[in-house]
Amino acid sequence: MNEKVDSQLIVIFGASGDLTGRKLIPSLYELHKRDLLPEKLCVMGAARTEYTDEEFRNIQRENLEHSQKGKELKPGDIDAFLEHICYVSFDSGKSSDYYKLKDRITEKQTALNLPDKVMYYLATPPQMYDLIPQYLQENGMNVAATPEGWRRVIIEKPFGTSLETARALNKKLMSIFDEKEIYRIDHYLGKETVQNILVLRFSNGIFEPLWNRNYVDSVEIKVSETLGVENRGKYYEGSGAMRDMIQNHLMQLMGFIAMESPAVFEAEPLRDEIVKVFRSLRPYKSAEIDLNVVRGQYEGYRQEPQVSPTSTTETYVAMKFFIDNWRWGGVPFYLSTGKKLDEKKSEIVINFKSTPNQLFSGQCSGTSCNKLTIAIQPNEGISLQFGLKMPGAGFEVKQVSMDFKYESLSKVYLPDAYERLLLDAMLGDSTLYARSDALEASWKFIDPILAHWKESGDQNLYPYTPGTKGPKERKPLKVLPRPCICYSKQQIE
Repeated sequence: MNEKVDSQLIVIFGASGDLTGRKLIPSLYELHKRDLLPEKLCVMGAARTEYTDEEFRNIQRENLEHSQKGKELKPGDIDAFLEHICYVSFDSGKSSDYYKLKDRITEKQTALNLPDKVMYYLATPPQMYDLIPQYLQENGMNVAATPEGWRRVIIEKPFGTSLETARALNKKLMSIFDEKEIYRIDHYLGKETVQNILVLRFSNGIFEPLWNRNYVDSVEIKVSETLGVENRGKYYEGSGAMRDMIQNHLMQLMGFIAMESPAVFEAEPLRDEIVKVFRSLRPYKSAEIDLNVVRGQYEGYRQEPQVSPTSTTETYVAMKFFIDNWRWGGVPFYLSTGKKLDEKKSEIVINFKSTPNQLFSGQCSGTSCNKLTIAIQPNEGISLQFGLKMPGAGFEVKQVSMDFKYESLSKVYLPDAYERLLLDAMLGDSTLYARSDALEASWKFIDPILAHWKESGDQNLYPYTPGTKGPKERKPLKVLPRPCICYSKQQIE
Protein backbone atom coordinates (compact mmCIF):
# COMPACT_ATOMS: atom_id res chain seq x y z
CA MET A 1 0.00 0.00 0.00
CA ASN A 2 2.55 2.55 -1.05
CA GLU A 3 1.03 3.94 -4.23
CA LYS A 4 -0.03 7.59 -4.14
CA VAL A 5 -3.65 8.49 -4.74
CA ASP A 6 -4.74 11.18 -7.20
CA SER A 7 -6.42 14.25 -5.75
CA GLN A 8 -10.18 13.68 -5.64
CA LEU A 9 -13.46 14.29 -3.86
CA ILE A 10 -15.31 11.52 -1.98
CA VAL A 11 -19.02 11.79 -1.25
CA ILE A 12 -20.31 9.51 1.51
CA PHE A 13 -24.08 9.04 1.29
CA GLY A 14 -25.58 8.06 4.64
CA ALA A 15 -22.84 9.97 6.45
CA SER A 16 -24.80 10.21 9.69
CA GLY A 17 -24.96 6.40 9.95
CA ASP A 18 -22.95 3.86 11.91
CA LEU A 19 -20.76 2.63 9.05
CA THR A 20 -19.37 6.09 8.36
CA GLY A 21 -18.35 6.81 11.95
CA ARG A 22 -17.22 3.30 12.85
CA LYS A 23 -15.35 2.26 9.69
CA LEU A 24 -15.09 4.75 6.83
CA ILE A 25 -13.81 7.89 8.56
CA PRO A 26 -11.40 5.93 10.85
CA SER A 27 -10.05 4.03 7.81
CA LEU A 28 -9.48 7.25 5.88
CA TYR A 29 -7.77 8.69 8.95
CA GLU A 30 -5.39 5.70 9.13
CA LEU A 31 -4.52 6.26 5.47
CA HIS A 32 -3.89 9.91 6.31
CA LYS A 33 -1.58 8.95 9.20
CA ARG A 34 0.44 6.75 6.85
CA ASP A 35 0.69 9.54 4.26
CA LEU A 36 -1.26 7.59 1.66
CA LEU A 37 -3.84 10.28 0.93
CA PRO A 38 -3.25 13.22 -1.41
CA GLU A 39 -2.82 16.74 -0.11
CA LYS A 40 -5.83 17.82 -2.14
CA LEU A 41 -8.69 15.72 -0.87
CA CYS A 42 -12.25 16.47 0.16
CA VAL A 43 -14.41 13.95 2.05
CA MET A 44 -18.00 15.19 1.90
CA GLY A 45 -20.56 13.67 4.22
CA ALA A 46 -24.10 13.72 2.82
CA ALA A 47 -27.31 12.98 4.71
CA ARG A 48 -30.66 14.53 5.65
CA THR A 49 -29.61 15.47 9.17
CA GLU A 50 -28.86 19.19 9.48
CA TYR A 51 -25.20 19.73 10.38
CA THR A 52 -22.74 22.50 9.76
CA ASP A 53 -19.26 21.50 8.62
CA GLU A 54 -17.98 22.12 12.12
CA GLU A 55 -20.72 20.08 13.81
CA PHE A 56 -20.04 17.13 11.49
CA ARG A 57 -16.29 17.38 12.12
CA ASN A 58 -16.86 17.37 15.88
CA ILE A 59 -18.92 14.18 15.59
CA GLN A 60 -16.18 12.54 13.54
CA ARG A 61 -13.57 13.78 16.01
CA GLU A 62 -15.37 11.78 18.73
CA ASN A 63 -15.50 8.74 16.44
CA LEU A 64 -11.78 9.03 15.70
CA GLU A 65 -10.82 9.48 19.34
CA HIS A 66 -12.80 6.35 20.15
CA SER A 67 -11.17 4.38 17.32
CA GLN A 68 -7.69 5.54 18.35
CA LYS A 69 -7.88 4.40 21.97
CA GLY A 70 -4.60 2.78 22.90
CA LYS A 71 -2.81 4.14 19.82
CA GLU A 72 -0.10 6.79 19.77
CA LEU A 73 -1.43 10.11 18.50
CA LYS A 74 0.60 12.99 17.13
CA PRO A 75 -0.54 16.43 18.37
CA GLY A 76 -2.82 18.06 15.84
CA ASP A 77 -3.00 14.96 13.60
CA ILE A 78 -6.76 14.56 13.93
CA ASP A 79 -7.26 18.29 13.36
CA ALA A 80 -5.15 18.13 10.19
CA PHE A 81 -7.26 15.25 8.86
CA LEU A 82 -10.57 16.89 9.76
CA GLU A 83 -9.67 19.83 7.55
CA HIS A 84 -10.45 17.52 4.62
CA ILE A 85 -13.99 16.88 5.96
CA CYS A 86 -17.11 18.83 5.03
CA TYR A 87 -20.84 18.18 4.98
CA VAL A 88 -23.94 18.80 2.90
CA SER A 89 -27.50 18.31 4.09
CA PHE A 90 -30.02 17.15 1.50
CA ASP A 91 -32.57 14.40 0.85
CA SER A 92 -30.90 11.74 -1.34
CA GLY A 93 -34.36 10.22 -1.91
CA LYS A 94 -35.48 13.30 -3.92
CA SER A 95 -34.00 14.01 -7.35
CA SER A 96 -35.01 17.66 -7.02
CA ASP A 97 -32.68 17.99 -3.99
CA TYR A 98 -29.50 16.96 -5.81
CA TYR A 99 -28.73 20.51 -6.93
CA LYS A 100 -27.57 21.08 -3.32
CA LEU A 101 -25.03 18.28 -3.63
CA LYS A 102 -23.98 19.37 -7.12
CA ASP A 103 -23.44 22.97 -6.03
CA ARG A 104 -21.48 21.86 -2.95
CA ILE A 105 -19.20 19.62 -5.04
CA THR A 106 -18.55 22.44 -7.51
CA GLU A 107 -17.85 24.84 -4.64
CA LYS A 108 -15.27 22.51 -3.07
CA GLN A 109 -13.63 21.59 -6.37
CA THR A 110 -13.15 25.27 -7.13
CA ALA A 111 -11.99 26.29 -3.65
CA LEU A 112 -9.50 23.42 -3.33
CA ASN A 113 -8.50 23.29 -7.00
CA LEU A 114 -9.55 19.64 -7.20
CA PRO A 115 -9.57 17.68 -10.47
CA ASP A 116 -12.80 16.36 -11.94
CA LYS A 117 -12.56 13.09 -10.03
CA VAL A 118 -15.44 12.11 -7.75
CA MET A 119 -16.16 8.88 -5.89
CA TYR A 120 -19.59 8.15 -4.42
CA TYR A 121 -19.80 5.79 -1.43
CA LEU A 122 -23.31 4.44 -0.77
CA ALA A 123 -23.30 3.80 3.00
CA THR A 124 -27.09 3.66 2.87
CA PRO A 125 -29.91 1.12 3.20
CA PRO A 126 -30.03 -1.26 0.17
CA GLN A 127 -33.24 0.26 -1.19
CA MET A 128 -31.21 3.35 -2.10
CA TYR A 129 -28.66 1.46 -4.25
CA ASP A 130 -30.60 2.01 -7.46
CA LEU A 131 -32.26 5.31 -6.56
CA ILE A 132 -29.12 7.32 -5.78
CA PRO A 133 -27.35 6.40 -9.06
CA GLN A 134 -30.58 7.17 -10.93
CA TYR A 135 -30.83 10.62 -9.37
CA LEU A 136 -27.13 11.25 -10.00
CA GLN A 137 -27.77 10.50 -13.66
CA GLU A 138 -30.88 12.69 -13.79
CA ASN A 139 -28.77 15.58 -12.51
CA GLY A 140 -25.81 14.93 -14.80
CA MET A 141 -23.56 13.83 -11.94
CA ASN A 142 -22.72 10.30 -13.12
CA VAL A 143 -20.22 11.31 -15.82
CA ALA A 144 -17.07 13.38 -15.71
CA ALA A 145 -17.05 16.77 -17.41
CA THR A 146 -13.45 16.38 -18.63
CA PRO A 147 -11.57 13.57 -20.44
CA GLU A 148 -9.15 13.24 -17.51
CA GLY A 149 -11.92 13.02 -14.94
CA TRP A 150 -13.92 10.06 -13.68
CA ARG A 151 -16.87 9.03 -11.54
CA ARG A 152 -16.87 5.90 -9.37
CA VAL A 153 -19.45 4.37 -7.07
CA ILE A 154 -18.90 1.98 -4.14
CA ILE A 155 -21.85 -0.16 -3.10
CA GLU A 156 -22.14 -2.13 0.12
CA LYS A 157 -23.75 -5.54 0.48
CA PRO A 158 -26.34 -6.95 0.19
CA PHE A 159 -26.23 -6.68 -3.59
CA GLY A 160 -29.74 -7.87 -4.36
CA THR A 161 -31.77 -10.49 -2.51
CA SER A 162 -32.06 -12.97 -5.39
CA LEU A 163 -30.79 -13.61 -8.90
CA GLU A 164 -33.65 -11.54 -10.31
CA THR A 165 -33.03 -8.51 -8.07
CA ALA A 166 -29.24 -8.72 -8.51
CA ARG A 167 -29.64 -8.77 -12.30
CA ALA A 168 -32.04 -5.84 -12.18
CA LEU A 169 -29.67 -3.82 -9.99
CA ASN A 170 -26.68 -4.66 -12.20
CA LYS A 171 -28.64 -3.64 -15.30
CA LYS A 172 -29.66 -0.39 -13.69
CA LEU A 173 -26.16 0.48 -12.47
CA MET A 174 -24.48 -0.40 -15.76
CA SER A 175 -26.88 1.87 -17.62
CA ILE A 176 -25.59 4.73 -15.45
CA PHE A 177 -21.91 3.84 -14.86
CA ASP A 178 -19.41 1.67 -16.71
CA GLU A 179 -18.66 -1.69 -15.05
CA LYS A 180 -15.10 -0.47 -14.35
CA GLU A 181 -16.59 2.43 -12.36
CA ILE A 182 -18.73 0.17 -10.10
CA TYR A 183 -17.09 -1.17 -6.94
CA ARG A 184 -19.15 -3.81 -5.07
CA ILE A 185 -17.45 -4.03 -1.71
CA ASP A 186 -17.02 -7.15 0.42
CA HIS A 187 -14.91 -6.24 3.45
CA TYR A 188 -13.82 -9.87 3.92
CA LEU A 189 -11.69 -9.57 0.78
CA GLY A 190 -9.83 -6.66 2.34
CA LYS A 191 -8.43 -8.80 5.16
CA GLU A 192 -4.71 -9.50 4.90
CA THR A 193 -5.19 -13.20 5.62
CA VAL A 194 -7.69 -13.56 2.77
CA GLN A 195 -5.38 -11.84 0.30
CA ASN A 196 -2.58 -14.11 1.47
CA ILE A 197 -4.54 -17.09 0.18
CA LEU A 198 -3.45 -16.11 -3.31
CA VAL A 199 0.20 -15.74 -2.30
CA LEU A 200 0.14 -18.96 -0.28
CA ARG A 201 -1.27 -20.90 -3.23
CA PHE A 202 0.51 -19.46 -6.22
CA SER A 203 3.96 -18.58 -4.88
CA ASN A 204 4.79 -21.75 -2.95
CA GLY A 205 5.86 -24.90 -4.72
CA ILE A 206 5.13 -26.99 -1.62
CA PHE A 207 1.40 -26.19 -1.83
CA GLU A 208 0.51 -25.45 -5.44
CA PRO A 209 1.03 -29.05 -6.76
CA LEU A 210 -1.16 -30.43 -3.94
CA TRP A 211 -4.06 -28.01 -4.38
CA ASN A 212 -6.38 -30.36 -6.27
CA ARG A 213 -8.59 -33.48 -6.15
CA ASN A 214 -5.61 -35.84 -6.13
CA TYR A 215 -4.42 -34.70 -2.71
CA VAL A 216 -7.27 -32.73 -1.08
CA ASP A 217 -9.93 -34.71 0.78
CA SER A 218 -12.26 -31.78 1.59
CA VAL A 219 -12.38 -28.03 2.11
CA GLU A 220 -14.13 -26.30 5.03
CA ILE A 221 -14.96 -22.60 5.20
CA LYS A 222 -16.68 -21.50 8.37
CA VAL A 223 -17.63 -18.26 10.08
CA SER A 224 -19.14 -18.51 13.55
CA GLU A 225 -20.36 -15.66 15.76
CA THR A 226 -21.22 -15.58 19.45
CA LEU A 227 -23.55 -12.58 19.15
CA GLY A 228 -27.17 -12.68 18.01
CA VAL A 229 -28.86 -10.18 15.69
CA GLU A 230 -28.69 -7.48 18.41
CA ASN A 231 -30.40 -4.35 16.99
CA ARG A 232 -30.40 -5.61 13.38
CA GLY A 233 -33.61 -7.63 13.61
CA LYS A 234 -35.41 -5.74 10.85
CA TYR A 235 -32.51 -6.13 8.42
CA TYR A 236 -31.88 -9.76 9.35
CA GLU A 237 -35.52 -10.74 8.83
CA GLY A 238 -35.15 -9.81 5.16
CA SER A 239 -31.73 -11.40 4.87
CA GLY A 240 -30.99 -14.44 7.01
CA ALA A 241 -27.64 -16.21 7.23
CA MET A 242 -27.73 -17.40 3.62
CA ARG A 243 -28.02 -13.91 2.12
CA ASP A 244 -26.08 -12.14 4.87
CA MET A 245 -23.01 -14.40 4.90
CA ILE A 246 -23.02 -17.35 2.50
CA GLN A 247 -23.90 -15.64 -0.79
CA ASN A 248 -21.21 -12.98 -0.44
CA HIS A 249 -18.49 -13.49 2.18
CA LEU A 250 -18.15 -17.28 2.17
CA MET A 251 -18.71 -17.68 -1.57
CA GLN A 252 -15.98 -15.12 -2.27
CA LEU A 253 -13.60 -16.94 0.08
CA MET A 254 -14.42 -20.18 -1.71
CA GLY A 255 -13.63 -18.49 -5.04
CA PHE A 256 -10.14 -17.56 -3.81
CA ILE A 257 -9.53 -21.11 -2.59
CA ALA A 258 -10.82 -22.87 -5.70
CA MET A 259 -9.80 -20.57 -8.58
CA GLU A 260 -7.14 -21.33 -11.17
CA SER A 261 -4.08 -19.11 -11.39
CA PRO A 262 -4.69 -16.03 -13.58
CA ALA A 263 -2.21 -15.48 -16.41
CA VAL A 264 -1.24 -12.13 -14.84
CA PHE A 265 -2.08 -10.64 -11.46
CA GLU A 266 -4.51 -8.00 -12.66
CA ALA A 267 -8.11 -7.29 -11.77
CA GLU A 268 -9.92 -8.70 -14.78
CA PRO A 269 -7.93 -11.96 -15.28
CA LEU A 270 -8.27 -12.72 -11.56
CA ARG A 271 -12.00 -12.01 -11.51
CA ASP A 272 -12.41 -14.11 -14.68
CA GLU A 273 -11.10 -17.13 -12.77
CA ILE A 274 -13.50 -16.56 -9.86
CA VAL A 275 -16.44 -16.45 -12.27
CA LYS A 276 -15.34 -19.79 -13.76
CA VAL A 277 -15.48 -21.36 -10.28
CA PHE A 278 -19.00 -20.08 -9.60
CA ARG A 279 -20.19 -21.34 -12.98
CA SER A 280 -18.78 -24.79 -12.18
CA LEU A 281 -20.80 -25.25 -8.99
CA ARG A 282 -22.97 -28.35 -9.20
CA PRO A 283 -26.59 -27.22 -8.77
CA TYR A 284 -28.73 -29.02 -6.23
CA LYS A 285 -31.66 -31.10 -7.34
CA SER A 286 -34.75 -30.34 -5.26
CA ALA A 287 -34.56 -33.67 -3.42
CA GLU A 288 -30.89 -33.05 -2.52
CA ILE A 289 -31.30 -29.74 -0.72
CA ASP A 290 -32.49 -31.08 2.65
CA LEU A 291 -29.79 -33.77 2.53
CA ASN A 292 -26.94 -31.35 1.90
CA VAL A 293 -28.07 -28.02 3.38
CA VAL A 294 -28.95 -27.58 7.04
CA ARG A 295 -30.65 -24.46 8.32
CA GLY A 296 -31.17 -23.59 11.95
CA GLN A 297 -32.52 -20.82 14.17
CA TYR A 298 -31.24 -20.08 17.64
CA GLU A 299 -33.71 -20.36 20.49
CA GLY A 300 -34.93 -16.91 21.42
CA TYR A 301 -34.50 -15.41 17.95
CA ARG A 302 -38.25 -14.87 17.54
CA GLN A 303 -38.24 -12.76 20.72
CA GLU A 304 -35.57 -10.39 19.41
CA PRO A 305 -36.62 -6.76 18.66
CA GLN A 306 -38.26 -6.28 15.23
CA VAL A 307 -38.36 -10.05 14.59
CA SER A 308 -41.62 -11.80 13.69
CA PRO A 309 -42.90 -14.21 16.38
CA THR A 310 -43.47 -16.77 13.59
CA SER A 311 -40.20 -16.07 11.75
CA THR A 312 -38.65 -18.81 9.60
CA THR A 313 -35.45 -16.81 9.05
CA GLU A 314 -32.35 -18.96 9.40
CA THR A 315 -29.56 -17.85 11.75
CA TYR A 316 -27.41 -20.91 10.93
CA VAL A 317 -26.53 -22.55 7.61
CA ALA A 318 -24.23 -25.47 6.85
CA MET A 319 -23.96 -26.88 3.36
CA LYS A 320 -22.05 -29.42 1.32
CA PHE A 321 -21.51 -29.02 -2.42
CA PHE A 322 -19.17 -29.89 -5.29
CA ILE A 323 -17.31 -27.99 -7.98
CA ASP A 324 -17.53 -29.88 -11.26
CA ASN A 325 -14.26 -29.05 -12.93
CA TRP A 326 -10.95 -30.81 -13.57
CA ARG A 327 -9.20 -29.53 -10.43
CA TRP A 328 -11.93 -30.20 -7.86
CA GLY A 329 -14.09 -33.01 -9.27
CA GLY A 330 -15.34 -35.19 -6.37
CA VAL A 331 -13.95 -32.99 -3.57
CA PRO A 332 -16.67 -31.89 -1.10
CA PHE A 333 -16.72 -28.25 -0.02
CA TYR A 334 -18.36 -27.36 3.30
CA LEU A 335 -19.60 -23.86 4.13
CA SER A 336 -21.06 -23.04 7.53
CA THR A 337 -22.02 -19.89 9.41
CA GLY A 338 -24.21 -19.05 12.33
CA LYS A 339 -25.05 -16.63 15.10
CA LYS A 340 -25.01 -17.31 18.85
CA LEU A 341 -22.60 -20.21 18.48
CA ASP A 342 -19.96 -21.35 20.94
CA GLU A 343 -17.08 -19.26 19.59
CA LYS A 344 -16.24 -16.33 17.33
CA LYS A 345 -14.10 -17.74 14.56
CA SER A 346 -13.52 -17.42 10.82
CA GLU A 347 -11.29 -19.99 9.19
CA ILE A 348 -10.58 -22.06 6.10
CA VAL A 349 -9.37 -25.64 6.49
CA ILE A 350 -7.81 -27.66 3.66
CA ASN A 351 -8.04 -31.34 4.65
CA PHE A 352 -5.51 -33.43 2.75
CA LYS A 353 -5.92 -37.11 1.90
CA SER A 354 -4.19 -39.79 3.89
CA THR A 355 -1.37 -41.94 2.59
CA PRO A 356 -2.42 -45.00 0.55
CA ASN A 357 -1.45 -47.39 3.36
CA GLN A 358 -1.79 -46.68 7.07
CA LEU A 359 1.31 -48.24 8.65
CA PHE A 360 1.09 -46.73 12.11
CA SER A 361 -1.30 -46.78 15.06
CA GLY A 362 -3.49 -43.68 15.24
CA GLN A 363 -3.06 -42.85 11.56
CA CYS A 364 -6.28 -41.84 9.87
CA SER A 365 -7.96 -43.29 6.81
CA GLY A 366 -9.81 -41.13 4.27
CA THR A 367 -9.02 -37.71 5.66
CA SER A 368 -5.68 -37.38 7.43
CA CYS A 369 -3.73 -35.53 10.08
CA ASN A 370 -2.53 -33.23 7.30
CA LYS A 371 -4.40 -29.95 7.39
CA LEU A 372 -3.73 -26.40 6.38
CA THR A 373 -5.76 -23.97 8.48
CA ILE A 374 -6.07 -20.33 7.46
CA ALA A 375 -7.39 -18.36 10.43
CA ILE A 376 -9.06 -15.11 9.38
CA GLN A 377 -10.28 -14.02 12.82
CA PRO A 378 -9.88 -13.48 15.70
CA ASN A 379 -6.22 -14.58 15.62
CA GLU A 380 -5.07 -14.15 12.04
CA GLY A 381 -2.55 -16.76 11.00
CA ILE A 382 -1.77 -19.98 9.16
CA SER A 383 -1.25 -23.42 10.69
CA LEU A 384 0.10 -26.57 9.01
CA GLN A 385 -0.84 -29.78 10.83
CA PHE A 386 0.71 -33.21 10.33
CA GLY A 387 1.37 -36.46 12.16
CA LEU A 388 4.49 -37.36 14.16
CA LYS A 389 5.47 -40.22 16.42
CA MET A 390 4.46 -40.04 20.07
CA PRO A 391 7.43 -40.27 22.48
CA GLY A 392 8.10 -43.73 23.86
CA ALA A 393 7.86 -47.25 22.57
CA GLY A 394 5.91 -48.06 19.43
CA PHE A 395 4.89 -45.89 16.54
CA GLU A 396 1.70 -44.13 17.58
CA VAL A 397 0.86 -41.06 15.50
CA LYS A 398 -0.04 -37.73 17.11
CA GLN A 399 -1.05 -34.57 15.32
CA VAL A 400 1.32 -31.60 15.69
CA SER A 401 1.36 -28.19 14.05
CA MET A 402 3.59 -25.44 12.69
CA ASP A 403 1.97 -22.07 13.34
CA PHE A 404 2.38 -18.58 11.95
CA LYS A 405 0.59 -15.67 13.62
CA TYR A 406 0.32 -12.25 12.04
CA GLU A 407 0.77 -10.71 15.47
CA SER A 408 4.38 -11.96 15.34
CA LEU A 409 5.00 -9.29 12.69
CA SER A 410 4.89 -6.69 15.45
CA LYS A 411 6.73 -4.07 13.44
CA VAL A 412 4.52 -4.46 10.36
CA TYR A 413 1.31 -2.46 10.22
CA LEU A 414 -1.75 -4.59 9.42
CA PRO A 415 -4.37 -2.37 7.79
CA ASP A 416 -8.06 -2.75 8.44
CA ALA A 417 -10.02 -4.28 5.56
CA TYR A 418 -11.77 -0.99 4.79
CA GLU A 419 -8.42 0.81 4.61
CA ARG A 420 -7.20 -1.50 1.88
CA LEU A 421 -10.45 -1.48 -0.07
CA LEU A 422 -10.96 2.29 0.12
CA LEU A 423 -7.42 2.89 -1.05
CA ASP A 424 -7.86 0.43 -3.92
CA ALA A 425 -11.03 2.19 -5.07
CA MET A 426 -9.32 5.58 -4.93
CA LEU A 427 -6.50 4.12 -7.03
CA GLY A 428 -8.95 2.56 -9.49
CA ASP A 429 -7.95 -1.02 -8.60
CA SER A 430 -10.97 -3.34 -8.62
CA THR A 431 -9.08 -6.62 -7.98
CA LEU A 432 -10.70 -7.19 -4.58
CA TYR A 433 -14.18 -6.07 -5.63
CA ALA A 434 -16.94 -8.35 -6.93
CA ARG A 435 -17.89 -8.21 -10.60
CA SER A 436 -21.46 -8.35 -11.89
CA ASP A 437 -21.18 -11.76 -13.60
CA ALA A 438 -19.66 -13.34 -10.46
CA LEU A 439 -22.51 -12.05 -8.32
CA GLU A 440 -25.13 -13.35 -10.73
CA ALA A 441 -23.43 -16.75 -10.92
CA SER A 442 -23.40 -17.07 -7.12
CA TRP A 443 -27.05 -16.06 -6.92
CA LYS A 444 -27.92 -18.65 -9.56
CA PHE A 445 -26.51 -21.32 -7.23
CA ILE A 446 -28.16 -19.95 -4.06
CA ASP A 447 -31.61 -19.08 -5.45
CA PRO A 448 -33.04 -22.66 -5.61
CA ILE A 449 -32.17 -23.20 -1.94
CA LEU A 450 -33.99 -20.04 -0.87
CA ALA A 451 -36.99 -20.96 -3.05
CA HIS A 452 -37.10 -24.42 -1.46
CA TRP A 453 -37.01 -22.94 2.04
CA LYS A 454 -39.76 -20.47 1.21
CA GLU A 455 -41.94 -23.32 0.02
CA SER A 456 -41.08 -25.49 3.06
CA GLY A 457 -41.92 -22.84 5.69
CA ASP A 458 -40.60 -23.96 9.07
CA GLN A 459 -40.20 -27.58 7.96
CA ASN A 460 -36.57 -28.64 8.45
CA LEU A 461 -35.81 -25.38 10.28
CA TYR A 462 -33.94 -26.75 13.26
CA PRO A 463 -33.71 -24.93 16.61
CA TYR A 464 -30.41 -24.84 18.47
CA THR A 465 -29.34 -23.69 21.90
CA PRO A 466 -27.25 -20.48 22.01
CA GLY A 467 -23.62 -21.18 22.88
CA THR A 468 -23.50 -24.53 21.06
CA LYS A 469 -22.04 -25.48 17.66
CA GLY A 470 -25.45 -25.28 15.98
CA PRO A 471 -28.35 -27.66 15.40
CA LYS A 472 -27.56 -31.32 16.14
CA GLU A 473 -29.17 -32.24 12.80
CA ARG A 474 -26.00 -31.09 11.06
CA LYS A 475 -24.30 -34.37 12.12
CA PRO A 476 -26.61 -37.11 10.79
CA LEU A 477 -27.10 -35.18 7.58
CA LYS A 478 -23.32 -35.47 7.11
CA VAL A 479 -22.84 -31.82 6.39
CA LEU A 480 -19.64 -31.80 8.40
CA PRO A 481 -16.51 -33.73 7.43
CA ARG A 482 -15.26 -36.81 9.23
CA PRO A 483 -13.08 -36.05 12.26
CA CYS A 484 -9.54 -37.37 12.39
CA ILE A 485 -9.21 -40.07 15.07
CA CYS A 486 -5.95 -38.62 16.36
CA TYR A 487 -7.68 -35.36 17.29
CA SER A 488 -8.28 -34.62 20.90
CA LYS A 489 -11.73 -35.44 22.30
CA GLN A 490 -12.48 -31.70 22.58
CA GLN A 491 -11.75 -31.18 18.89
CA ILE A 492 -13.96 -34.08 17.85
CA GLU A 493 -16.90 -32.78 19.84
